Amino acid sequence: MQALILAAGMGKRLGALTKEATKCMVEVCGKKLIDSALEAVVEAGIKDVTIVVGYKGENLRKYLESASYPGLRFRFVDNPIYDKTNNIYSLWLAREALASDDTILIESDLIFEKGLLRDLVQSKEPNAAVVARWKSWMDGTVTLLDSEGFVRSVIDKKDFKWKRIGEYYKTVNIYKLSREFSAKYYLPFMEAHLASFGRNNYYEQVLKVLSFVDGPKIKGFKIKKRRWYEIDDPQDLDIAETLFAADADRLERFQSRYGGYWRFPFLKDFCYLVNPYYPPKTMLREMRSSFEVLLSQYPSGARVLGILAGKTFGLDPSRVAVGNGAAELIRHLFELVPGEVGVVYPAFNEYPARAGAGRVRKILADPESLGYGLPELLPALPGLGALVVVNPDNPSGHFIEKAEMLSLVAACRDAGVVLVVDESFADFAEERLRYTLLDDELLAANPHLVAVKSISKSYGVPGLRLGVLASSRPGLVESLRKTLPVWNINSFGEFFLQIADKYKSDYRQACNRLALERGKLAAGLAAIRFLEPLGSQANYLSCRVKPPFASGEVCARLLQDHGILAKDLRGKEGLRGDWMRFAVRDEEDNAALVMALAAIEKEGPRD
Repeated sequence: MQALILAAGMGKRLGALTKEATKCMVEVCGKKLIDSALEAVVEAGIKDVTIVVGYKGENLRKYLESASYPGLRFRFVDNPIYDKTNNIYSLWLAREALASDDTILIESDLIFEKGLLRDLVQSKEPNAAVVARWKSWMDGTVTLLDSEGFVRSVIDKKDFKWKRIGEYYKTVNIYKLSREFSAKYYLPFMEAHLASFGRNNYYEQVLKVLSFVDGPKIKGFKIKKRRWYEIDDPQDLDIAETLFAADADRLERFQSRYGGYWRFPFLKDFCYLVNPYYPPKTMLREMRSSFEVLLSQYPSGARVLGILAGKTFGLDPSRVAVGNGAAELIRHLFELVPGEVGVVYPAFNEYPARAGAGRVRKILADPESLGYGLPELLPALPGLGALVVVNPDNPSGHFIEKAEMLSLVAACRDAGVVLVVDESFADFAEERLRYTLLDDELLAANPHLVAVKSISKSYGVPGLRLGVLASSRPGLVESLRKTLPVWNINSFGEFFLQIADKYKSDYRQACNRLALERGKLAAGLAAIRFLEPLGSQANYLSCRVKPPFASGEVCARLLQDHGILAKDLRGKEGLRGDWMRFAVRDEEDNAALVMALAAIEKEGPRD
């Protein structure tokens, strides 16, 4: 068995990273792609390596001659017209090697777990194409497999059918080819293809033709849990460095992305807080039916958006501003509200960050329960310009019930303090406790009251980036609208507001369902001996982490061993000791979380 690595390409899309070297010299997490590939080759027991070079090929030769691979025998094949040809010609130039032995064919712009080659070499199939279930981030050639797992069709971009994505397997660009297959089938067909279609083509086209020919079949060698990524541009490189980060760094790399986790389909996100039971399928179908129109049309401005939000929440349109997420509204709110701002700690960071450190007066929740109420809030009112209350609170899930909240509204009115209540998670409270301050009469009677709501979180549409702020405070909403861009909301977000009113019953059922599931998850977490969950009325549960475990270790192990991303609250101001926060997902995912935590508990702390 030999390895054949194609490394002639220029890698233009990687810009300066490939100015002086071919793509395989690019580093991922401090290691060159070629080194990662060769380490996998060594582990698989392969000794002979043929490398097709072209662009900056001499630099690659010199590097490998100076590198420490004493067990490998290198052979280099030069593609002098690398800039006028594609990979089919590079492979053709290495035809003598391909016909001389069984071969593992590897494209050099890949990073993958090195055990993958070992598994492939040891597999009983003489001819195999490494494939992975197609996911939305993938591009390039895909395959269809028959009932026995053999490749029955190779499909390039122009023949890709979106309606068939559930059947597709993406080619990983690693192949196992027997000497007999190469000499008898692959190379003769490649020669004919080159004669007919020229050198600027792809070797997968030959496999496409062979899939229709009687003869040896190519098995689809399915990747399941092993990591891999193809690197064509800086975004690919960034994703690969997240996937292959060292254990100690991986959690921070994932959390620093702040989303975009659809690119990591193995990941279960218990960090970001989204309603898993909404929108309903009928609503999604309605939005899909208008996709082309929405994509090609400008959205409306602030006045129309106010009308739509007013209809959704039963408010006077003049009292509502719609933001690109609640974060956009919070950012501008404190430019319009003067004075010192009271914030309860531990806090949702967006509020103290946007108010500014010099304006924040810290109000501490109980260090054990993280609870607070009028006894903690009323003494802080004198001298404040505004008081911020997140209800339910983030990160604790602590909830101020309606009677107490109305007393706080009255107290702030008497003290001349603007009361900002963020009720982004209020709809997840138990139905008997649920209420809203997005009430037209209440707002009209209390001009000092500002209600904020993140639609993204509670309605399960974070990709739309929607939030609302409502108040009857003279000039506040009008001034806020003027600070926002004319088209701060896209057409998809506008359409969601337009149709949301039709699905109120579905939304209420989704929130009730989540409240029920939260209770089940709380019971599951309470059964883990090193966790102590707090009571919560939100779509998340915060837990104290008890020795000998530490929150950082538990979060890292959840990610590394189970593909679960959880929030490490260690070091958050206002918290003592180690804490973690888990979003409430659906029943299946929540059960997977509890099982993973139980496995960590059983194994015990790691040194």
